[in-house]
Amino acid sequence: MDSLKLDHIGIAVRSIEQVIPLWRDTLNAKLGDRETIPSQQVEVLFLETGETRTELLEPTSPDSAVSRFIEKRGEGLHHIAYQVEDLTATMKQLISAGSKLIYPEPRPGSHSTLINFIHPSSTGGVLIELVEYPAGCDSSHRKEEPNS
Repeated sequence: MDSLKLDHIGIAVRSIEQVIPLWRDTLNAKLGDRETIPSQQVEVLFLETGETRTELLEPTSPDSAVSRFIEKRGEGLHHIAYQVEDLTATMKQLISAGSKLIYPEPRPGSHSTLINFIHPSSTGGVLIELVEYPAGCDSSHRKEEPNS
């Protein structure tokens, strides 16, 4: 596995609209892409926040994992996400090392990514998302320029 690259920090909120003024007007974060992710039952808004991005997650269903998280723990830090080159290979390495994953197979995420999560019981209590971007895209969602 290559070294990890921080992709984003996920924050669970009840309402993206209610927290936008704090992030945009008070903290001067630039609003990025907003997308509904059916496989995760969330709406997300990415914020450009310096060296990385912040993802606001609003549940779209009362039985979603993010909704259950908010009910149990309240709004706040939900996960830390790292970009990986090959999610399937990374998953195999983690499983062989004894780590527990949330899903047996990669799932679709935002921006045409593939994702999975390492269960907090394997990481000292932190939910870690692993993100694989499609070929030719980087974490800023722009097509990478071919080498000249």
